[in-house]
Amino acid sequence: MRVGVLAIQGDFEAHAAALEKLGAAPVEIRRPGELDDLDALIIPGGESTTISMGLASSGLDDAIRRHAAAGKPILGTCAGLIVLDRRHLGLMDIEARRNAFGRQVRSFEADVTVNGLGDEPLGAVFIRAPWIESVGDDVEVLAELDGHPVVARQRNLLVTSFHPELTDDLRVHALFLALAGIQSRVGA
Repeated sequence: MRVGVLAIQGDFEAHAAALEKLGAAPVEIRRPGELDDLDALIIPGGESTTISMGLASSGLDDAIRRHAAAGKPILGTCAGLIVLDRRHLGLMDIEARRNAFGRQVRSFEADVTVNGLGDEPLGAVFIRAPWIESVGDDVEVLAELDGHPVVARQRNLLVTSFHPELTDDLRVHALFLALAGIQSRVGA
């Protein structure tokens, strides 16, 4: 199975490495046509304004909308969460608050228990992280931190406020692959 990782900004290489450990074939995505044969897509962290401008200028914004409309899963992490919200690509019925936990110097790690990933908390890395300010009726909040949603799912879309690619815990990526019907080697 082929999983695209948007490669216009952010730590797309770390996402690709996580996918490889789980047995998926990552593909770096920079142009609209590269989404055509994908089973799923990851929009990594970075700077949401820069990512949004890159998507618009390359035509990737419409290609990503078509990908989502076809029912193919998308994982948005940190800035990727913001890019998927109502005010940006409009794919997920959420509104993100940028830098909600603070600026770069206030980056931190926290244990987060995510519904569907077992009782063991996930070590989450928050870097200039957003939180989800509001959610629509179809959005399932899977985890909160300090009373703010930080993981959510809506149909084929999954978002995290943190960077799951920066830890050795592959459960978020495995959950994402499961949305695409891809068997992964969890714990590999």
